[in-house]
Amino acid sequence: MSSPVLHVLTGPTAVGKTELSLQWAEQNNAEIVSCDSLLFYRGMDIGTAKPSRAELARVPHHLIDIRDVTEAMTIANYVVLAQRVVADIQSRGRDVLVTGGSGFYLKAFFGPVVDQVSVPAEVRADVERCLENDGLDALVAELRNLNPEGLDELDVANSRRVVRALERCRVSGKTLSVLKADFAAQPGAFPHHEIKGVCLMRDLDALNHRIEQRVEQMLEAGLVTEVEELLKRGLNRNASAIRSIGYRETVGMLAGELAESGLAETIVRSTRALAKKQRTWFRTQLPQLRAVDAPTAKAETLFEGDGQN
Repeated sequence: MSSPVLHVLTGPTAVGKTELSLQWAEQNNAEIVSCDSLLFYRGMDIGTAKPSRAELARVPHHLIDIRDVTEAMTIANYVVLAQRVVADIQSRGRDVLVTGGSGFYLKAFFGPVVDQVSVPAEVRADVERCLENDGLDALVAELRNLNPEGLDELDVANSRRVVRALERCRVSGKTLSVLKADFAAQPGAFPHHEIKGVCLMRDLDALNHRIEQRVEQMLEAGLVTEVEELLKRGLNRNASAIRSIGYRETVGMLAGELAESGLAETIVRSTRALAKKQRTWFRTQLPQLRAVDAPTAKAETLFEGDGQN
């Protein structure tokens, strides 16, 4: 019996994923599973280029508008939800199309992304206290004592990564190299599926132009008003959401840190930088993806000759 198939369509922001994904889903009796780390949030519509009501009506979509803006979403949460949704769609005899540009979330369809080390709240609180009272150098020193063979490629200047590494070493009693080996040996979230993945690409000048157009459209559609409303609803309590591109710049403008006349240019610059990071991530972290030229891509042949078990 052949393995069930998951189709994955990604690419940098503004490359043209939405319309092509709708066409492919319509032609293949498929439903769309979002893999965008901001489409989870209700009310974050304009700044995320969330599919319109008309687009959502064309094809059933999943994992969009499932969280209040104050509720955090983790990769672990996403994996559980994605597994449930995929199982439900396939149980009804329909195909699955995963689409979005959030690289780490996309990686969940190709391999493990969450380790099996559960960090108790008291351990997490103690490490945070150590960071606050003794500083980052003290945490790094403890990590070195626990890892006599070295810290591998850990960025010891990144406090968040040092904290997470120390938490896991303390709880598991294992070194970072052993934890890394254990993680690599884990099955992914979809170990029994065949994954067919495509990454849309576009000429850099053309992509930059599309980014400029998108930002202009967002501002004309009322991005500033949307952000003002989200701040009233508690956007500032969601660190990842308020730091997202388009929102952080608008929040800065509303706080008087940025002139309104420079808002569009600042968002464009940030979005271009994001697109560059996405292209690098897809190339280095998801080599299973097959690059497809967006301007010539056709839904009918999108996934032909592409597969990874």
